[in-house]
Amino acid sequence: MKKLLLLGFAAILFNSCINQNEQQAKNSGVEIFFEETTHDYGDIQIDSDGSYTFKFKNIGKKPLIVNKVRSTCGCTIPSWSKEPIESGQGDEVEVIYNTALAGSFMKTIIVYSSAVNSPVRLIIKGKVVEGQKEQH
Repeated sequence: MKKLLLLGFAAILFNSCINQNEQQAKNSGVEIFFEETTHDYGDIQIDSDGSYTFKFKNIGKKPLIVNKVRSTCGCTIPSWSKEPIESGQGDEVEVIYNTALAGSFMKTIIVYSSAVNSPVRLIIKGKVVEGQKEQH
């Protein structure tokens, strides 16, 4: 019972921290709020799935339009919805990193929108590593 009560308290505290970050962003004039702006793949196997989805929310008062999303490299392909996002609603920007070449990487994705805090920079980073060879 104590564990359940403690778990419930932790969930409420965690939820209030998330809402507080969003509220702080809103108070500072942010209209497009990303849950995170950096994703670290860590070590990722060569030729594996390099996709990641950045989630965001329109915390402004008007519908939000993501005009374009650009990558600093042709090895990273972004995709996003062209439809307006109503106030209080969320959407996502998906990026696919080409994992065909081994080595470390850090790429920037720039999100241009109708929000006052546009553009927003997103970062993906990690290290593409060769797969381990099986021992016979």
